[in-house]
Amino acid sequence: MRSMERAELAARIDQTLLKPTVSMREAHEWMQRNAGLGFASLCVSPFLVPLAAEVLAGTPTAVCSVVGFPLGYSLTETKTEEARQLVELGCLEIDMVMNVGAFLGGEVAVVQEDVAQVVEAVRRASHGRGLVKVILETGYLDEDQIAEASRLSVEAGAHFVKTSTGFGPRGASVEDVRIMRQAVGDRAQVKAAGGIRDLDTALAMIEAGADRIGTSSGAEILAALEASAGS
Repeated sequence: MRSMERAELAARIDQTLLKPTVSMREAHEWMQRNAGLGFASLCVSPFLVPLAAEVLAGTPTAVCSVVGFPLGYSLTETKTEEARQLVELGCLEIDMVMNVGAFLGGEVAVVQEDVAQVVEAVRRASHGRGLVKVILETGYLDEDQIAEASRLSVEAGAHFVKTSTGFGPRGASVEDVRIMRQAVGDRAQVKAAGGIRDLDTALAMIEAGADRIGTSSGAEILAALEASAGS
């Protein structure tokens, strides 16, 4: 496993706060602690997006939020409107949950249209600057389904495919990431999320092909990297 500099690792992390019990005050303190650490984004629940946009203004860290979260079965029109509103509030990265039930039922056109509509809404609202990550919820899928869902998402315009919400039957695995990387090639990026709480796991996911890591333990992972470099 190759070594990695702190800044490079930080720029691969979406530092995440999606607990349903977090207050505005707690979220504000968390944002202030993490705003200067060099993360790719802070990923927060939709109602926290305006606050995150304010705190992160002038920093290289983007605001990320979620759409159709965590179950994915919202109407496409609902997902599209939510994505549009979030971008207008200052969010440039949208992590949307795939309609897992439609996918497992073979409704490929429904899944692709769902993704494509959100991608288009984000493109329009962000003037082409926004990114859409499609959460597959791999814990519900077998290996062939993970590969197929990855390809469908990219064909619909997704910029990333992502493993998990962190609220499903399991989190990310190294094998999930390998399958997704092979399925999308260089047409899209891969985000591993769900249960990634330590440096070794984060690096293993990157080694397997993850471009981004979604975690609520980003600060601890960076501290562990610095400690290992100094030992």
